[in-house]
Amino acid sequence: MEFNPEELQQKDIYKLLTGLIIPRPIAWVSTVNENGIYNLAPFSYFNAAGDDPPHVMFAISRSGNLNKDTLTNILHNKEFVVNMVSEELAEKMNSTAHPLPSDQSEFEFADVKSSSSTKVKPPLVAESSVSMECVLVHHYNLEQHKNGGSTIIIGRVIHFHVRDSILLDNFHLNLDNYKPISRLAGSNYAKLGELFTIKRPQ
Repeated sequence: MEFNPEELQQKDIYKLLTGLIIPRPIAWVSTVNENGIYNLAPFSYFNAAGDDPPHVMFAISRSGNLNKDTLTNILHNKEFVVNMVSEELAEKMNSTAHPLPSDQSEFEFADVKSSSSTKVKPPLVAESSVSMECVLVHHYNLEQHKNGGSTIIIGRVIHFHVRDSILLDNFHLNLDNYKPISRLAGSNYAKLGELFTIKRPQ
């Protein structure tokens, strides 16, 4: 089968894209609004964007041409934290996808513990094994959209928080302790499965 996205409905493009490009890591992004209320939301259009210097990128959908609180907050104060999601946090992460008014915090709604960041105002997810404090570098709105499009956020990581229990020597990670999850299509998620190793050519 072949498909021209110009001839598909947006919901069908979404199903194809999120079903074909798997697994996807999840950025659990914490921000703070102008009134000091903490926001927390998951995004699976997410990945590392470079290491020299370290950057991450993720995309925020704008259904109905409306900004989500995460986007509004980042554009306002230029800061955010990416918290990684492990198996034991899956249910709480999913709860924070619930649409709440901007004056209500997902931290409280989903019973997620917060802790203070080192360099930015948005908080860390205290229960997360990995958190990255970020400052906004670029944002870009996708054009020619059908239902509001998306905004791509690129942030520079200015501070890492990594739990001792997942660190091995020489900055390697103990995956048995880390237990990250990834997003698949629909309501499906994945744990790390069987690993295999291929050495890069020298």
